[in-house]
Amino acid sequence: MPEVSAPPIDIPDEELRELRHATGNRYTVVKRLGSGGMAHVYLARHAVLGRPLVIKVLHRTLAQEAEMRERFRREAEAAARLVHPYICAIADMGTSGDIEYLAMPYYAGGSLADLLSRRKTVSASTAASIAVQVASGLDYAHRHGVVHRDIKPDNILFDEDGNVALTDFGIATARFHGRLTASGRAMGTPHYMSPEQAMGRLVDGRSDLYAVGLLLYEMLLGHPPFDGEDSYAVGYKHVHETPLAPDQVDTRVPAALSAIVMKCLNKQAAERYDRGFELADALVQFLSAGGGLDYRNARIARATGLTPL
Repeated sequence: MPEVSAPPIDIPDEELRELRHATGNRYTVVKRLGSGGMAHVYLARHAVLGRPLVIKVLHRTLAQEAEMRERFRREAEAAARLVHPYICAIADMGTSGDIEYLAMPYYAGGSLADLLSRRKTVSASTAASIAVQVASGLDYAHRHGVVHRDIKPDNILFDEDGNVALTDFGIATARFHGRLTASGRAMGTPHYMSPEQAMGRLVDGRSDLYAVGLLLYEMLLGHPPFDGEDSYAVGYKHVHETPLAPDQVDTRVPAALSAIVMKCLNKQAAERYDRGFELADALVQFLSAGGGLDYRNARIARATGLTPL
């Protein structure tokens, strides 16, 4: 377990006081880890249990919008009901003044984005092993009526053993509802959004599975299939262009895995895998054929630089 008992740093006094007041001194805030499009992210320690946690605080400008605050709370409550080995649990949530926050476990293995920044690519078996867990977690969420809508490397975390945890269900869903339904604009991360997201249409779980295909593509080749000078250019390509299959770009990519990726990336949602378990089953069959069926063994831990306990 990482040590997080260092004194608070990198946080303005006023912001720190507000956060401490909002959490009722239940947590010792250590430092800000970063910021995303929806929230600031802090490393903290539970004041009684001593375990490390991550606290995500909704950006003040968003927290000042009554509709966004209400959607954030509702979606966070829905996400908190998701209890699955491959979904990051929401441990706590609360509000005080302009502060809206979520608390969740700290994952020592970092994110898939961290892994790809170090390694650029991973082996076919490692990519499939990670994707099996992502698809399994998504299948559970979809069966419980929750669509993520922002699956990307930053939202795929690893624990000490290299097991996957999907994060930001509540935040991503609140952003989608609060913005898309109000304005008709596409919401999501451009490189990882589905064609239907890029067109500002309503989505279902198959949009998340398209994003899993994008993750696989990037893990295998070192880059997402589409890029452009701005979000509109990238979105246009998601809607109108078909990428080269991974095994056409790099012949070392197994054809069977490449076919799975391309099925995920079909422009028509009806032609993709219909459910997360179908994608997971296809990936398990690929791993089994290649001798890599045990997708929770040390392979992912080695890839993330961790040692299995």
